[in-house]
Amino acid sequence: MNFPEKLQKKLQKRIHNNSLRSLGENRNLIDFSSNDYLGFSKSEEIFKKAHQFLVTNKSIQNGATGSRLLSGNYDLYSLVEKELSVFHNIEGALLFNSGYNANLGVFSSVPQRGDYILYDELIHASIRDGIQLSNAKQYKFNHNDIKHLEDRIISIKKEFKNNDSAIYVVTESVFSMDGDIPDLKKMVEICESHQVFFIVDEAHSVGVFGMNGRGLIQELGLENKIFARIITFGKALGSHGAVVLGSQKLKEYLVNFSRSFIYTTGLPPHAIATIKQVYQLLESINGVKSIQQLHENIHHFQTEIERLQLNFIKSKSAIHCCVVSGNEQTKRIAKRMQDNGFDVKPILSPTVAEGQERLRFCLHSYNTKKEITQVLENLSTFVM
Repeated sequence: MNFPEKLQKKLQKRIHNNSLRSLGENRNLIDFSSNDYLGFSKSEEIFKKAHQFLVTNKSIQNGATGSRLLSGNYDLYSLVEKELSVFHNIEGALLFNSGYNANLGVFSSVPQRGDYILYDELIHASIRDGIQLSNAKQYKFNHNDIKHLEDRIISIKKEFKNNDSAIYVVTESVFSMDGDIPDLKKMVEICESHQVFFIVDEAHSVGVFGMNGRGLIQELGLENKIFARIITFGKALGSHGAVVLGSQKLKEYLVNFSRSFIYTTGLPPHAIATIKQVYQLLESINGVKSIQQLHENIHHFQTEIERLQLNFIKSKSAIHCCVVSGNEQTKRIAKRMQDNGFDVKPILSPTVAEGQERLRFCLHSYNTKKEITQVLENLSTFVM
């Protein structure tokens, strides 16, 4: 069969812009690109304990067998959801198959026709996709711009035609491309004063910030002021799946109306057992040490940036970006660094805005200070 011409043109445009994506190979380079901030994805302790838990509880089963509303809601689901609600100090916790599924499910089902969604202009693509499936009106506000957000809320309230219209504000506690952090306390104050619902994606915060990695929302004591938190397990927690945290009423609503929850096979027992063991490790001495080591590495990275006078976006998180500009130049520098043994990935347009192409460095508890110094000194030879 011939390939559709419209699709071929889109591929050709990517080739012309030097932005064509392809699946890479594992070259066993020094890791400065993965989201495995604490090294949990490689933890033999988690792997063995998850397996032993299933054996001990006679859960020798490879799959969920169906959606959770049919045959897939085995006991381990309820057990782990209860543990997550306690750990995150919230009433309700509902597990999803991935962060993408969770964001799709929340934003496509919760905001209704006549409602409004205000989202940070740099919000993750999965949230944008969920918003596109919603019947609510959608507006963006300037990145981390508190005044613009409040002006938007005031302006929208003047448009209200129905007394039951709701406004949902959504941001990330740590942004995945810049690694920066919004003023969450001020955003909560604004949302409370204007009686709007606040939703926060904590994908890159949990496991990195807060006591035992509980995330920025809990570090700031804001958990009972947030309508919904979305936490994914594929970043610092090194596993798979996601959880939506909120009231018991929100959980009940999502079970009934979230299509990405209803119409999908549940996670296999081993995935849920792994999540359980990950959270146990977070509360252990080894978990605390991993988080402390990560923050020591973040501090060392920041110190070396200053010493070498490199131009990075300011970040206190595990994500640090050096804006290069231009797909070709960014890919060229990334390849040279990879050839020198460092796994540093280029982030190209259209993933980021044209002119904002960058090298993205992800830091881990298992990176050594010597590796951090070496990767930045290597970078300095290409961008000074």
